[in-house]
Amino acid sequence: MPSCPAALFTVTRRLVPALLPLALLGLTSLPIAAQDQRQSPGLEDDLPVAEIQAFAEIFERIKRGYVEEVEDAELLRNAMRGMLSELDPHSAYLDSEAFESLRESTQGEFGGVGIEVGMEDGQLMVITPIDDTPASAAGLQARDKILRIDDTPTDRLSLQEAVNLMRGDPGTQIRLTILRQGDSAPLEVTLTRKIIRTQSVKSELLEAGYGYLRVSQFQTRTGEQVSSAIRHLKRDGPLKGLVLDLRNNPGGVLQSAVDVADAFLDSGLIVYTEGRLRDSEMRFSAGRETAAADVPLVVLINGGSASAAEIVAGALQDQRRGVVMGTESFGKGSVQQIMPLGNGEGLKLTTALYFTPNGRSIQAQGIEPDVKVIRGRLQVAEGNGLDVRESDLQGHLSAPDTQRSRGQTSERLRDDYQLGEALNLLKALDVLSQRRGD
Repeated sequence: MPSCPAALFTVTRRLVPALLPLALLGLTSLPIAAQDQRQSPGLEDDLPVAEIQAFAEIFERIKRGYVEEVEDAELLRNAMRGMLSELDPHSAYLDSEAFESLRESTQGEFGGVGIEVGMEDGQLMVITPIDDTPASAAGLQARDKILRIDDTPTDRLSLQEAVNLMRGDPGTQIRLTILRQGDSAPLEVTLTRKIIRTQSVKSELLEAGYGYLRVSQFQTRTGEQVSSAIRHLKRDGPLKGLVLDLRNNPGGVLQSAVDVADAFLDSGLIVYTEGRLRDSEMRFSAGRETAAADVPLVVLINGGSASAAEIVAGALQDQRRGVVMGTESFGKGSVQQIMPLGNGEGLKLTTALYFTPNGRSIQAQGIEPDVKVIRGRLQVAEGNGLDVRESDLQGHLSAPDTQRSRGQTSERLRDDYQLGEALNLLKALDVLSQRRGD
């Protein structure tokens, strides 16, 4: 390309109409900001003409000299992707396919393997596998690094490109090469795609009087489903305690997280957000009506608990409404706003950070559990056959009119050490409450 100023001016002049929307894409809330009396610094500055000219020169050099012909629209879309991906791991340009994919995930139905992924230092990483999906059945874990998708290395893929590769027709297979923390060599996992219909809330009784509530992600109707599940658990009598399981929950809709926390709180702040623009600053508080205001509560979290799950855990912890148990959460404390672009595409932009009621930022820090319990498995120790109790002695006296009813115990407790410890804590709290005469 000619390097004289006149030629460069001609190229820049020709491209500026296309580049101006691109240069302003990160300022799509500018009309709102203009009404804000506390205008953010830098919004009133002139556009950086030198950088726009450099962009135009690069654009033209690619057009003229790249080994293969590239469409203008593809170059501009790639520029938009790059501009957003350099901001933070959660801001992204959404083409029509990605925009539809996001809509499907919040509605609770999509095709693929059932895995929530993100980027960390340019590496594709598992945030969490979704319950009852090929990914969870294969044993994928939070913070597993995905090195290859079939034969495609992931280090050159955008997040959306990786998601597109993992989705496909039901019944087709996909190979993922995984590197797990602590392992020296990668492992290969073969998954069979299927239609993923996620049920975000599940519930059951662990034992008589002790309920279990599993929230796998926060969709548009999760708050309603939690309240309904609590009412269902109460059908057979009052609850002595409840376990709220938020492990491997990647988050989702902010309002649903507020609704779930509100199910256990009858007053007080749940979460607030702070950003550069006035409309990104919000406060959410609990209402008086609640599904389980007084039920003793244990909240389970782990490294796969992120975003909206951390909002709920942080609110219940700060309000001293429940005991948070497990391991440190993921640490995603940012809010993304979805902005339609009018052509079936969209922009996902980080606009604020959220804070717990006590003013804690979760971003890159996570929620520390009140009681740390590492993942494990319950195993009954083998006896030597020499244990003898009074009831084993021949001719022992029977206690009068006593029958011990064990009731039914959930199968979940057999292989879930953290859940077993949560139930034990609830039982201990119940014993103390009875002794105090509460």
